Amino acid sequence: MGFIDDAKDAAETAGRKIKEGFEDTVDRVSDKIDEAKADAEVKKAEAERDSVHKRNDIKEEIRGDN
Repeated sequence: MGFIDDAKDAAETAGRKIKEGFEDTVDRVSDKIDEAKADAEVKKAEAERDSVHKRNDIKEEIRGDN
C-alpha cells in the first residue's frame, strides 16, 4: 500500500502545483491588462489636456489676449 499512497501523494502535489502555476499566470495576465488599461487612460487624459490647452491658446489669440 505504501507505493500507492506515495503515487497518490505525488499526483496530488503535481495537481496542486499545476493549479498554482495556472492561477499565477492568470494573475500576471490580469495585471498586464490592468496596466495597459491604466496607460491608455493616462494617454487619453494627456491628449484631452493638450487639446484644451491648444483650444485655450487659440481663443486667447482670437481675443487678442497675447
